[in-house]
Amino acid sequence: MNSSAAIAQNVPQIEIFGVTKSYGTGQKVLESLDLTVCREEFVSIIGASGCGKSTILKLISGLTSPTSGTIRVEGMTPVNARETVSYVFQEATLLPWRTVSDNIGLSLELEGVAGDRRKKKIASLLQLVGLNHVADAYPRELSGGMKMRVSIARALATNPRLLLLDEPFAALDEMSRDHLNEELLRLRGEQKWAAVFVTHSVAEAVFLSDRIIVLAPNPGRIHAIFPVTLPSSRGAALRTSSEFDALVSRISHSLRETLAA
Repeated sequence: MNSSAAIAQNVPQIEIFGVTKSYGTGQKVLESLDLTVCREEFVSIIGASGCGKSTILKLISGLTSPTSGTIRVEGMTPVNARETVSYVFQEATLLPWRTVSDNIGLSLELEGVAGDRRKKKIASLLQLVGLNHVADAYPRELSGGMKMRVSIARALATNPRLLLLDEPFAALDEMSRDHLNEELLRLRGEQKWAAVFVTHSVAEAVFLSDRIIVLAPNPGRIHAIFPVTLPSSRGAALRTSSEFDALVSRISHSLRETLAA
């Protein structure tokens, strides 16, 4: 567990008890899910396509409701806790007619934050994600990595205590992905939010996480949980260490077990 998570250990941010989710009269997507995420903890969820990873994020955010069971975010229902939560999707979903600055400030506008305060906050976020030099650019002028940094800055504009990330780096090349993984950990170290991160990449999950949840499919359920005890300071060199490779191998084996079951 990273040092930031250790500070807040045993203080629940998310509590999921006995949650089952079905859509209509169809097959269950999730069954009897129990999961607690502590404050400032970074938890990744991996599993085969269709095992309910994204559904878990939607349940936590209040975008959909469980068929049965209970979910609490900071002791509240997900709908009541929405002001504490931000969501980063796989696509950057930027508005093409707005500049980088205006995209970052969108949620602040919607909340009615005054112009001067909004400008200061946007300037701070541009600095945070290293995009000052493209503040007046439009999404069509940005690389994929830059677009995702804008999306993350926009999510952080409301000072969330919980960040939900649904495969945000899946479409990027490996070098951009690795760099943004490092940037995400830097931002988390500065801002101290908890995160639930969905990915298909075992190596990405190991690099980012305090814990990794492996889901089995049909219906989605927890197959295994792996604590990540790698050093809290994580850089490019970590990816070449024997400890890193060993954990990636163990989790990959567990993931293959879910497909063979």
